[in-house]
Amino acid sequence: MISFLRRSACLALALATAPRVVAVLLTSLAGCATTSGPSEPQVITRTVEVPVAVQCAVQSPAEPAWADSDVALKAAPDLFARVQLLVAGRLQHYAYEAQQAAELSGCTGQPHP
Repeated sequence: MISFLRRSACLALALATAPRVVAVLLTSLAGCATTSGPSEPQVITRTVEVPVAVQCAVQSPAEPAWADSDVALKAAPDLFARVQLLVAGRLQHYAYEAQQAAELSGCTGQPHP
């Protein structure tokens, strides 16, 4: 008797929810059926700004006559004069590199170390 009541309660519940399930299925199928054929593709024009690399025209500063050139070092009379030429040449190299860095910073817009 109890199993019969359980079966009848389950059957009553299934019959009560069946129309809701059918209604949901029909509604979802009706939504799919209302499309009106293939639509034309839409052309959308958009502006996209992208940075573009531009070649920079930089003139290198003229290369100086280096104080520590081979000719100048060979012509130096003693070791002290050679060391002075080497120090002066090193200072010239620093100044020349600073000029080049200044030229390049104008090209990129950022200071070089």
